[in-house]
Amino acid sequence: MKYRKVGNTGLKISEISYGSWLTTGGTLDDEIAMKCLSTALESGINFIDSADVYARGEAEKVIGKFLKEETYRRRDLVISSKVFWPMSDDVNDSGLSRKHIMESIDASLERLNLDYVDIYYAHRFDKNTALEETIGAMDDIVKAGKVFYWGTSVWTAANLERAFGVAKEMKANAPKVEQPRYNMLDRTIELDIMEVAKRNGMGITVWSPLYYGILTGKYNDGIPEGSRGSEESFQDILGKVGLDKVRKITEMANELDITTAQLSLAWILRRDEISAAIIGGTKPEQISENVQASDVTLTNDDLERLEELLDNKPIFPGVYNY
Repeated sequence: MKYRKVGNTGLKISEISYGSWLTTGGTLDDEIAMKCLSTALESGINFIDSADVYARGEAEKVIGKFLKEETYRRRDLVISSKVFWPMSDDVNDSGLSRKHIMESIDASLERLNLDYVDIYYAHRFDKNTALEETIGAMDDIVKAGKVFYWGTSVWTAANLERAFGVAKEMKANAPKVEQPRYNMLDRTIELDIMEVAKRNGMGITVWSPLYYGILTGKYNDGIPEGSRGSEESFQDILGKVGLDKVRKITEMANELDITTAQLSLAWILRRDEISAAIIGGTKPEQISENVQASDVTLTNDDLERLEELLDNKPIFPGVYNY
């Protein structure tokens, strides 16, 4: 496993990291979830990503149980959580108000059985709360030692730039990491997020690097019984993707003697702006297989071939190529 710095901080995380949105607190029973967590850490992963909204707190509880029962040192791990989405029907139990942030970090720490989280993300931008209020609250929990670094998730480039400006005016801690979606089939962040993050010293930890499992090749020959692909909402996604492209990615992976998932993850890691690709996985063997992407080096010829195959490099609307 290789490790990368998170932006211009001194924090280092495994370039393949583990996200708990699929495997803990609802999708799998606790025993399998614990095995997935063990496999992740035994494979060299040191960054576990979670959020309060994952199974309404149950994911955090499973991680807390795991950390209590296992013999891993807290100082060896980087653990994150997030705040924004509703955790109840209460009118104040959502968003990025000072009240919700202050109460949510304490609730997450209790579920995780921790004194602090390394990274705490604003899980979306809150247009109903002034940035000064949000940044002030984040700054306070950092200064209180409950959070080491705060970050953002799925914020626009404009909102990130505003956040840096406001933090500078307030002399407050600015966000140090953004967590967007990024994969071979969704390259939107190449337009501006990567540039804004790099210029402001932010790291980038991407979610859905395998695009809901499509970039593992599991749907190339049809939809496995009982898989997520059988859901009606997922059918729309599969229809828009164009599986012929994914099948060609699989052919190239076979030629390189790696899996489709490993090729997809290695492609993401080609960018220096990326701090980590956050994988899920419902089976320990999936995690063991996917972490091997950290050892895959793609040549310039490989990358050029993939660029031609994907044919989806994003451009701003109205940009003219002279």
